[in-house]
Amino acid sequence: MFRFRSQLAPSLLTVLLVFAQRSVARNAEPPRKAPDGSVLVGVDVLEEQNFDPLRGKRVGLITNQTGVDSRGRRTIDVLASAPGVKLVALFSPEHGIAGDSLNDSVGDSTDKATVLPIYSLYGKTRRPTDEMLKGIDLLLFDIQDAGVRFYTYITTMAYSMEAAASHHIPFVILDRPDPLGGVVIEGPMLDPGRTSFTAYFPLPVRYAMTIGELARMFNAENHIGADLQIVLSRNWRRSWAYDQTGLSWISPSPSLRTVNQAFLYPGVEILQAGGVSVGRGTNTPFEVLGAPWIDAETLTAELNGRNVPGVRFEATRFTPTDGPYTKQSCPGVKIQMTDRASFRSVRMGLEIADALHRLYPEQFQLQKVITLLGSQTTIDRLSSGDAPRDIIASWSDALDKFREMREKYLLYH
Repeated sequence: MFRFRSQLAPSLLTVLLVFAQRSVARNAEPPRKAPDGSVLVGVDVLEEQNFDPLRGKRVGLITNQTGVDSRGRRTIDVLASAPGVKLVALFSPEHGIAGDSLNDSVGDSTDKATVLPIYSLYGKTRRPTDEMLKGIDLLLFDIQDAGVRFYTYITTMAYSMEAAASHHIPFVILDRPDPLGGVVIEGPMLDPGRTSFTAYFPLPVRYAMTIGELARMFNAENHIGADLQIVLSRNWRRSWAYDQTGLSWISPSPSLRTVNQAFLYPGVEILQAGGVSVGRGTNTPFEVLGAPWIDAETLTAELNGRNVPGVRFEATRFTPTDGPYTKQSCPGVKIQMTDRASFRSVRMGLEIADALHRLYPEQFQLQKVITLLGSQTTIDRLSSGDAPRDIIASWSDALDKFREMREKYLLYH
């Protein structure tokens, strides 16, 4: 081969070299982004519609700090000044209207700018009550989801849909992109009988649907019977993650500060219940993981030896100010995503759980990972020593059935 290439004419060699360089350059390009501002979220489209779906209605708005239009204006303020619309009440999810509360319960309050009442749906009640809904003609939902089954905002949406249906109040969703994209589905299906506030519906951990698409699924499959309307986002493609949309990232909760952390979150968050810190109370939540009983170098070598696609690990030490081991030094690993296209967060989470169980069986409480993972069979197989890749392969039939059902409710290409 070397002899043959050495005999090529210089001009042909030059052409081949240029072609090869261009090919490498194309392969190295980052995912194509939408031009800034080209993706419009539901509230932008509602503004373009001159608020027609809301005209003449007394509106209750379920929102938080992520409820803004593409110009950064709060949906609260947009609606408060909208012609023909009377905004009468606000409702907030976990973390409160400003998204900065770390408390287990959030109280009712008043919005300073509009002097409207804010009813907490993460306090004494997690559903809109009869009293809260008095005088409301329509409920509107505008919150950015995280694309993960155990993120509580989708349960707040579903509970609110149920309340709206029981009071014969129309429910309108201002849709937003799934920040993890609308293609990749990951994780085991939720076990029957494990529905809760962190698991409203039998979903895989990562479901690749927008909140509007989820609402359609919940409404039909759970027989909610809500008078449901979706104001679609415009120009979003299913293959686009949030940082490909041109939209500004607003942390949907205190610890999801970047899109990178959002991608790590599904696989890392499931591990906290097993007795490790996942970096809450640090500058890099979900990018580090540790505990006082971990040997950082040993765990790092074990995880890198597994060659988990799209990720590498570095030994580190951190001191969290929130969550498990608050103010304690935690040796552990720093998680570096190296290739988003091949990275699968739940696969990584299972590999870490398996490594912790093998290295620290007395300290890491594998059975408690069921809290968010939601699959007892998966826990049992990890406990028995089955390889994570084999466990993941066993989910395929259930995920295929989910994809078939999900297809009926998709709204974007």
